[in-house]
Amino acid sequence: MPMMKAAILRGLRDIVCDEVPMPGPDDQKALVRMHMASICGTDLHYVYHGWPRNRYPMEPGEPGHEGVGTIVDPGATGLREGALVLTVPNIWEARNFAEYQAVSPHFIIELPEGRPLAELMMAQQLGTVIFASRKLPEMTGRTAVVIGQGSAGLFHAFYLRRLGAARIITIEPNDDRRAAGVALGADDALDVTGDAAVDAVLQLTDGQGAEVVVDAVGGHETLDQAVRMAKAEGHVHVFGLPTGFDPVPFDLGTYFLKRLDVRTIFGAQDEPGLVSFRHALRLIAEGEIDMSPYVTHTLPLERVGDAFELAHEPSGGALKVSLTM
Repeated sequence: MPMMKAAILRGLRDIVCDEVPMPGPDDQKALVRMHMASICGTDLHYVYHGWPRNRYPMEPGEPGHEGVGTIVDPGATGLREGALVLTVPNIWEARNFAEYQAVSPHFIIELPEGRPLAELMMAQQLGTVIFASRKLPEMTGRTAVVIGQGSAGLFHAFYLRRLGAARIITIEPNDDRRAAGVALGADDALDVTGDAAVDAVLQLTDGQGAEVVVDAVGGHETLDQAVRMAKAEGHVHVFGLPTGFDPVPFDLGTYFLKRLDVRTIFGAQDEPGLVSFRHALRLIAEGEIDMSPYVTHTLPLERVGDAFELAHEPSGGALKVSLTM
């Protein structure tokens, strides 16, 4: 039986590389030889919090969903053998942390030429931000706050500017990530968190708060801060994931009195035609955003545990950590 290397999530904080059987034939899926896969905040939630699923061991390659590879067997999918592709499976089919994976054709986009694979791979994260932006109100002339400057928060800063935001305030204690947000267009970059961040945003906005607040971190602390930072009749954009299954304390009184809109984001991979990911690829291919500064650390699949530790506790300028196969 042909074998391959794959990441195996055996339990909380326990992810290793092991030899496993390759996926078997499936005419309804394409067999893709993976070249790279990047670690997303969602992956960190699986490994460190057990959310949204905590059954172990997980399937080989799970929960990777940001990757690039080559189609080696298209099966009956109609895709092209030998094509370089972006693989964006949803969380139920995500198996990118492996040398090979079988992927449904509606999670595959053929890549354009002219940019390094690592940069094109960033279209997955940027695509989720573009998808999420469709739930935002009109941004022209408005003030926005982005809590967190991981890759999702960084790309929010970039895309909010494209949507016409007049002022973008970012909140990030990590020096490297905060500087990256400024490079992408943030006007004010705050290095404080918690109550101090709320106070700083209110001070910058003359006590009014921001029309739009994006929580790109997740958890009850940042959700509560987002509600307090938002201007009356403003919009709270919940992009970050919960850190567990327990109910989250919520400042209902402030939310009610401010008459806020709160929206959550999920399902970019299931968007018909993967429109948002295709738009992200065009922006990268046409040089509208330079992704080269954000693919900072690449480790071999065999060091998947080290890669997750670095992504969870970034140091040495780490913005986006990826695995190579």
